[in-house]
Amino acid sequence: MEVNITESAPVPDPLALDEPRAEEVEETEDNTQSVWEHDPLSQIPIKVLRGHTDTISSCQLAFSDQKLVTSSHDKTAILWDVESGRPLRVFEGGHTAPVSQCALIPQKNRLITASWDKTLQAWDLETGQTLWSVPQEGLLTSCSASGDGEVVASASDMVNGLCLTCTDTGKQITFIKGHHKSTITRCCFDPLGQHVATVSSDKTIKLWDQRSRHSTLSIASSHTSVISNCCFTRDARYLCSASWDKTLQLWDVSTGTFRSHGGKSLSFAHDGCVSACMFSHDASLLVSGAYDRTVAVWDMKAICKLLLLKGHMDWVMDVAISEDKKWVVSCSKDKTVRMWNIEHTEEIPAVIETRRTQAQGYQIIKCEECARSFSVFRMESDATNKCVFCRLKAPTKYIPLPPPCS
Repeated sequence: MEVNITESAPVPDPLALDEPRAEEVEETEDNTQSVWEHDPLSQIPIKVLRGHTDTISSCQLAFSDQKLVTSSHDKTAILWDVESGRPLRVFEGGHTAPVSQCALIPQKNRLITASWDKTLQAWDLETGQTLWSVPQEGLLTSCSASGDGEVVASASDMVNGLCLTCTDTGKQITFIKGHHKSTITRCCFDPLGQHVATVSSDKTIKLWDQRSRHSTLSIASSHTSVISNCCFTRDARYLCSASWDKTLQLWDVSTGTFRSHGGKSLSFAHDGCVSACMFSHDASLLVSGAYDRTVAVWDMKAICKLLLLKGHMDWVMDVAISEDKKWVVSCSKDKTVRMWNIEHTEEIPAVIETRRTQAQGYQIIKCEECARSFSVFRMESDATNKCVFCRLKAPTKYIPLPPPCS
């Protein structure tokens, strides 16, 4: 497979579509052509990776953000070296239909791919060989590996089912037929490995508990269209759902405060259906991608949009963000992967102005005890109704005992 690697820089204004730029072709040591796109006024440097021949359906960073894996409708997956932007391994010949999603398992040095050919397959990262291939009921729309790498969850379209499979052997652990009333668009393990979240075109969100083998939470969301994607914060407290209604919603699935107040909506960033979402490692940022060809970066403390990155020529299918929050990755129907360097976005005037005018993360409420006004983070407001002074005056639940006499 011929692979071209392009490094480029985006538009002068991060809120406007980039225009065609001059290209300079250089010959590398291995005679592979590298195309460099230049924009002297650019504020956000990017790298563009070209290697797939059809829609790129998913992207995932791994191995301390040194590697990137992508899957595609061209029936392949590619493992990339992030530093050089070069492909390390192309996984091909195993599927006969588009690969909808892939999941890296670093602990076992293997890759899991889910495909519309109704099979789930495991690959060896070193050799590129297929370790096992198992048929499932219906085309597979999604897959997700547990944090310990022992189990992979996959979603089947035909029976709206959720399947849990052993990553070592490919043996089925659990299969839940009719888990949703309509197509499951995405399944996602929480970082603690206890729950699998699923979202569906039936506009509901469900959490499946591995220990009890039952759905422990079902949310009839306020989304008005298909829920296309979901992601957890690292502590598994918050779940974000992305929808074709052009919005994202935040759900506190740990405390359940959404039951009385509903999810917190993130709106007015995308003009098209939202297809993907991903929290940063520390949950301070949220990245989303949409069919309007844009990638949005959200400040989760202020609950506001920081950036709207434009440059893809077709639908954005999936997004990722590095642990150090320097790089945002997006893949698209335009057959490219873009890596956006957002390390210095705090210096961009548009971002400074956004923080000043759109910060909505904190609100002023009155203490129920002393009636003093104080500010509280909106995502915590449902659980906090006393100011810090009254909370400090309250007796602690734990009173330590004196040390025993010698």
